[in-house]
Order: sequence, then structure tokens, then C-alpha cells
Amino acid sequence: MEDFNVTDFLTLLKYLFLGLFQGFTEPIPISSSGHLEIAQHFFDLDIKGLSFALLVNTASLIAVLLIYREDIIRLIRNGLAYVTTKDKQAESDFRFIIYLIIGTIPAGVIGILFEDFIDVHLANIKTVGITLIVTGLALWLIRNLRGRKNDAELSYKDAIIVGLAQAVALIPGISRSGATIVAAMGLGMKQETALRFSFLLYIPVSAGGMILGFNDILTDPNLSELALPYTIAFFASLIASYFSLKWFMNIMAKGNLKYFAIYCFIVGPLVYFLS
Repeated sequence: MEDFNVTDFLTLLKYLFLGLFQGFTEPIPISSSGHLEIAQHFFDLDIKGLSFALLVNTASLIAVLLIYREDIIRLIRNGLAYVTTKDKQAESDFRFIIYLIIGTIPAGVIGILFEDFIDVHLANIKTVGITLIVTGLALWLIRNLRGRKNDAELSYKDAIIVGLAQAVALIPGISRSGATIVAAMGLGMKQETALRFSFLLYIPVSAGGMILGFNDILTDPNLSELALPYTIAFFASLIASYFSLKWFMNIMAKGNLKYFAIYCFIVGPLVYFLS
């Protein structure tokens, strides 16, 4: 019985660590999926249960919804107002919603078509080492950009390009937030607009994945065994995602993306050559 209790406690600690790890890395531009690969490889952490990633990503989604709740409420209210009354003051928010829908399509289509290929051929530690370097290079290139476009000045082209960047981030090690923010700032968006568009774009993709994968949680053969570890990981990810995103918003306001680029330049080669 004593051995069982120790093993059970260590399992809880493992899922607490993984939840905090994923939650902290999800909002910042260093790739949470890549870092989960790193954690599993170098710390010999076997994630038991196929629905773990879905669960912690849902926790991160809730954190994003909490932080951007005022923007979401405004967009819904003004979007409905424009549809029903054609209120010109609500038109820019209505267009912003359309751009979010357009920007969601590439990741949805590519995810459905190439999910198995990515899982089989690209979800490995060597790929993560290379793609972290790519992420670092992209962040370094836009580190000093200060755009002028605000929410009302976005275009269909902007939505498509940022959406394609989000699709590229399906590859482990390519940061979703990093790819979308790099694309947005490269298109001339202000830091605040780039950040908001990036994380509001995360909502439909993450929500879609949650809905499509909900059955995976219900049918997970390890569900009863992992109910408590999953719950701990979920809340750990939720709390870590919330505070990590708040911290990242402050980093973006100060224009300090170069530090994430340097981090990727250090970790990427280490991961590649030590794996």
C-alpha cells in the first residue's frame, strides 16, 4: 500500500508539472507542443492518455477567454448590431469577426488533411530542435518592428496571411503565438493589434479542436485512472496560462521579443544535438 501511495503521489506531481509547463509555454512564442516533446524526451515523462493535450489546451483556451472577455463581448455585441441595423459604428468590429473566421480556415483545413502526417513524421524531438531555431529567426527578424495598423485597418489579405502562419504552427516547435504575431507585425500591425488578433484567432481553432476531440476524453481507457491527475493538470494549465499571457502582454508592450528569440537560439541546437 505504501509503494502504491508513493507511486500515485509521483503521478500527481508529474501531471502537475506538465500542466504548469504547458500552461506557461502556451501563450508565449516558444511553442508549448515543442516543449511538451522536450519534457517527455529529456525527463522521461510518459503522458498516459491520448486526451491530455486536448485537456490542457482547453484550459489555456479558458484563460484566453477570461483575459479577452471584454473584447469578445464587444465584438459579439457590435457584430450583431451591424447585422441587424447596419450601424456604421459597429462595422469595423463586424469586419474583425469576418477576418477571424477567414484566418481560422487554413489551420482547420490543413489540420484535418495533414494531422496524421504531422503526428507520424514531424512530432519528434529532432524536428522540435530545428523548428525552435526557425521560430527564433522569425522573432529576431521582427524584433524592432513598430506597426501602425489598428483593428479597423485590417484587410482580407492580412487575415489570410496570419491564418496561414497559424497553420504552419501545427508543426511541433513552431510557436502558434510566435508565428501569428510575426506575420501580423510583418504586415504592419501595432503590437497590441497583433497580440489581440493572434489570441482571438486562437479561440475558434482551440474550440474546434476541443469539440472534435471531446469524444477522445469520454472514450479514453485511462479516464477513470487519470481523473484526478487530469483535473490537477487542467487547473495548473489554466492558472499558468492566465498569468503567462498577462506577462507576455506586458513583454509585447515593451517590445522585448528578442529575448524569446535568444531563448530559441539556445534551446533549439541543444535539443537537436543532445537528443
